[in-house]
Amino acid sequence: MTRLLTLTVAVAMAALTLASVTWADDVQGKIKTVDPSGTRVTLEDGTQLTIPGNLDAKALKPGADVRVTYADRGSDKVVTSIEVRPGPRK
Repeated sequence: MTRLLTLTVAVAMAALTLASVTWADDVQGKIKTVDPSGTRVTLEDGTQLTIPGNLDAKALKPGADVRVTYADRGSDKVVTSIEVRPGPRK
């Protein structure tokens, strides 16, 4: 009985651990808009991204070409890293 209880607890803990794993996705594109507070960015394809307070959003301007890694948190795409790519040389 003790072995069964121990196994059940171990399986439950493993399931909880796996359930809390957040998968990351990548997206590339041009910024269409940045909200005035700097916490939300919309790309030209309509993708809306939430910028957390620990990321510096000062370089995020409309027209900037970006590569973004984000995690789905509920209905939000929360940015985990963002790279502003250089534009074409003139």
